[in-house]
Amino acid sequence: MTATLERTHDLTAVKVPLIVDRDSPVPLYHQVAEQLTKAIADGVLKPGDAFENEVSLAQRLDLSRPTVRRSIGELVTKGLLVRRRGIGTTVAHEAVHRRNELTSLYDDLAADGRKPSTRVLRMSYAETDDRAARMLELDRRTPLVYLERLRVIEGTPIALLKNWLPPTFSDISASELEAGGLYDWFRRHHVAPVVAHQTIGGRPSLPEERSLLGLGRLDPVLTMTRRAYDSAGTPVEFGDHCYRADRYKFDVTVHAT
Repeated sequence: MTATLERTHDLTAVKVPLIVDRDSPVPLYHQVAEQLTKAIADGVLKPGDAFENEVSLAQRLDLSRPTVRRSIGELVTKGLLVRRRGIGTTVAHEAVHRRNELTSLYDDLAADGRKPSTRVLRMSYAETDDRAARMLELDRRTPLVYLERLRVIEGTPIALLKNWLPPTFSDISASELEAGGLYDWFRRHHVAPVVAHQTIGGRPSLPEERSLLGLGRLDPVLTMTRRAYDSAGTPVEFGDHCYRADRYKFDVTVHAT
């Protein structure tokens, strides 16, 4: 079955041309999901576009609603579509199109049965930083929330965490950060980072890092910079972190395309 490109008049939702091959061994929901994914990649569906509702799509393709719901769910899981209460389903901002599991160091350690603690070294609610402002897509003169923390496991410091947040998060407190991780604070304040762009590397440790992390002069550190986005594609965090190379590792799972 083939459908042609059109727009509805009420929600201006794009109806993407789709072909369903019922004789194919590929499941119907996956056929639809793959074609919709391509439509987003090709720009037929653009960030912010209203997405055709499942009832309309099911009727148009003569498919069951559970089949169509599963197709849409696959795109939501990939971060390509966003569901919002009262608004409906829309195409996600292009910055969130590469989705993977997003956790914090605190979450990772707690999930591993460890008991991390946090020492807040410095906080500022009016920090200016050209690089951080650029990463957060703000004017370089914007006063940012700056957090500098030391993550400790079993009495041993393992990470120095520096984060910059937009000024809308100026209600964050040191006591909250010491009680849990930054992403735990996000969850409790209904902030939902859904994707992040991370750069992982390594370098010689700096004097400040050696002092705080208990490293020798020749000991290296692992590094990670991260810019996290919410479902609308708005940056909510920029982090510049370093870790003891002998106490921490990055585990990455990759998938074939």
